Amino acid sequence: MNIFVGNLAFAVTETELRDLFEEHGTVNSLRLITDRETGRSRGFGFVEMDNSEADSAIKALN
Repeated sequence: MNIFVGNLAFAVTETELRDLFEEHGTVNSLRLITDRETGRSRGFGFVEMDNSEADSAIKALN
């Protein structure tokens, strides 16, 4: 399942986001969307996890 993650602090890193979601299962892929010019986070991203683990993460973090 591909999970949209929004309303992130601009200072958040991919490592921090991965660590947060890995508390709930294996992260298959992660993409933090960044500004092309500044390289800074745009405040959202996508995390892909297996369905049961994704459901657990959504329930815990939403």
